[in-house]
Amino acid sequence: MSASVALLLAEEGEKMNPLLPAWPEIVIGLLCFFIVFGILGKKLLPSIENVLAERRDAIEGGMERAEAAQAEAQALLEQYRAELSEARHEAARINEQAREQGAALIAEMREEGQRQREAIVAAGHAQIEADKKQATAVLRQDVGSLASQLASRIVGESLEDSARQSGVIDRFLDDLEAKASAAQGASK
Repeated sequence: MSASVALLLAEEGEKMNPLLPAWPEIVIGLLCFFIVFGILGKKLLPSIENVLAERRDAIEGGMERAEAAQAEAQALLEQYRAELSEARHEAARINEQAREQGAALIAEMREEGQRQREAIVAAGHAQIEADKKQATAVLRQDVGSLASQLASRIVGESLEDSARQSGVIDRFLDDLEAKASAAQGASK
């Protein structure tokens, strides 16, 4: 039997081509392929498309967000540059204003110093004039008293009459002042 089985198989092998399956297998294979393809198309394909759409949105959204962030960063950079420029101008203006205020303050202090100096000089002149008048008055009394004592010794009598004594002394001192004024006028 083993020879007969081998013979049968050899005859059947000649009838059947191993590369071409039988027609019923082709139909069943195609039917199974379309059923599996339909199930995959209905269930798996939409979820794959959703994942791809989400990924595409994420990529495009990421790019849009990156572009928006870059535009925002550029706007902030321009704003900071403008603020920096404005701050520099403000600092220059404040510096110039401070310089002007300093110059005005210096000029004001110079004027105040000049006024104080003039007031001190005027007060000094007034004090000198007052001291001069006081010294003149004291000297008049002293010179008058010395002159009357001297005249009393020369004349040999007392010149105690104060009215007469004052008149003589005043005339003498007026003559001296006139001579001194004339000498000063001539020297100038």
